[in-house]
Amino acid sequence: MAPSPARLNLPIAAHALARIASGASAVLVALDLAHLSNRGLEVGVGLVGILAASSYGAELLASVPLGVMSDAVSARALMSVGALAAAVATQLFGLSISVALFMASRLLEGIAVAAITPPMLRYLAQSTMTNAGRRARALSFFELSLLAGLALGGLVATQLWAAIQVRAFSGVALLYVLCAALLFFSTDSRRGEGRTAARAGLKRAFKDPFVRHLAPVWLCVNAVVGLWLGPTLTFLLTQKPASTQYLDGIFASKPTDMGWLLLGYTAVFGAGVSIWSVLLPKFDTAKVLRVSLIAMFAVCVGLYALNHSRGLQPLIRWTIEVITGLLIMIESGFGPAALIWLAQALGRHEGKGTAMGIYSMLLSLGALGGSLLAGLVGALWRIDGLLLGTVLLAALALFLLIRIPAPWIPAKQEAS
Repeated sequence: MAPSPARLNLPIAAHALARIASGASAVLVALDLAHLSNRGLEVGVGLVGILAASSYGAELLASVPLGVMSDAVSARALMSVGALAAAVATQLFGLSISVALFMASRLLEGIAVAAITPPMLRYLAQSTMTNAGRRARALSFFELSLLAGLALGGLVATQLWAAIQVRAFSGVALLYVLCAALLFFSTDSRRGEGRTAARAGLKRAFKDPFVRHLAPVWLCVNAVVGLWLGPTLTFLLTQKPASTQYLDGIFASKPTDMGWLLLGYTAVFGAGVSIWSVLLPKFDTAKVLRVSLIAMFAVCVGLYALNHSRGLQPLIRWTIEVITGLLIMIESGFGPAALIWLAQALGRHEGKGTAMGIYSMLLSLGALGGSLLAGLVGALWRIDGLLLGTVLLAALALFLLIRIPAPWIPAKQEAS
């Protein structure tokens, strides 16, 4: 029996907690190392970068193997153990001043988070096979849970650090423990298809035309995510202005406003995803993907106009911001539509966990590549460079999407 809609909300809330804890943990690592450096410990920027990359890389590399494992074992067991392992990893960092233990902590947390996401996506896809409307809502809310980490992770970390300093790691570990409890009690204990089926699912997922055709498009879009949500944008907005662009260094005198900007962006994007959760079952998936990518070009035009609005009247600038916000709501449909594409394509076949592991791996790989690209174009052209990179990536994604042969585009599902 498929879980009720309310029953599906609890695992999604647990995933949101995991992403908030993951985002908070990353910020706490930087705060703790800066604190240790100020006390005389030899800690350089290079170590901070290596630790950040190690967690990210561990999650990337573990996504597919753990996706395969979710096809063989109980998703509840895998996700619950993953959340508890993340709690141990987080607490370990707060108790240590050893570089080796720092590295072990970040690697373990990256692997642990990877034990949650692919099995979660598999569970949601499996639980909504017979109801297109419920699937659209569940996968859209999953996208919102990813945004929660962006919006709230840093805020949680800074507030905990201000209140209890290094003991903040214990607070984040408790978030992971709460996540584990929610996952254990809100998901059922049915096992996967077994090891033989999981191996068959691995081969099928890599050969599946739906997965192969969507993968490069998804990689491009996640590179756009990395372009904007990596550290480069924060650096450009909070560094002293180095150009005449309006947004360049806009928060230099008050860097804390950066957090409110991210919160506002998340609210707008989240509102768009919520609307798409209702509309998606009524439209062809491929059409939503195309519309979202076209809206991405329009968002770039709006941001370019805003970035060169120095000297304009506040009312004109406010109008540009509102129109751009509406366009961001339109482009927000790409993520849930791509997830629905995969879920539709795989249908009742084995290998859902493997495919979702590939999806998670491409998310991490694209974000990593986008972050590197942001450093290059940001150094050359500041905010305009990020916009140029976005236009090029969106154009490539749209080109690849249009070239997908019609027989491999999933048919529209009717809401039920």
